Amino acid sequence: MSTHRVLFALLSVGLLAGCSGGASEDAGSADIAKVSQVKSTFGPEFQITEKSSGIDPKMLESPKLPDGLKFDPADCAAFATEETLPDDLKGNMSSVIAEGEGNRFVVIAMQTSQEVPVKDPGEKCKKVSFSTGTMRGTIEAVPAPEIEGVQTFGVHRVLEANINGKSQTGEVYSYLAHFGDHQVIVTANPLVTADKPVAPVDTKRAEALLTDAVNAIRS
Repeated sequence: MSTHRVLFALLSVGLLAGCSGGASEDAGSADIAKVSQVKSTFGPEFQITEKSSGIDPKMLESPKLPDGLKFDPADCAAFATEETLPDDLKGNMSSVIAEGEGNRFVVIAMQTSQEVPVKDPGEKCKKVSFSTGTMRGTIEAVPAPEIEGVQTFGVHRVLEANINGKSQTGEVYSYLAHFGDHQVIVTANPLVTADKPVAPVDTKRAEALLTDAVNAIRS
């Protein structure tokens, strides 16, 4: 498994697991196609891509993590690495990807054949560190916007790895809104461009995208 693939795996792990807040309501007549409305929040400096497809759980799973990975607290390992999408999950998803100003934002709206449970890690697992011989990092719960009738949470993942003798750092913020058989996921990470400093992640924009996307598909 290449170091780049390990980086992706560790930053993606637990995408759909986190701490919930607020009550979840029936999504009613929510329309995931309306997630495309968030395009209007981006200026011409952003490159926009849209995609709609059926849900493939394998696309949302993390690759197998490397052996020997140690977690602290140790008893948070199962939660940090747990996959929460059932293999028989069906449904549809629509997404908007925007790249610009040094950031990449991915907004995904899903309607599933069954509700996907949102699991609370508990106070002890709100911040989990992990390490192995050539890498280390953290998975930490972060504040998410409050949306009436919706469970929301946020997670920040950071990974430091030694790649070809050089130390490299990757990070991603993930925000999720869960209501009935619908979910909205927003991820934000810095774009890495040669000879340019890495831009900080615009978390305020990511949080606003979560709210805007939920409002759009419920409108």
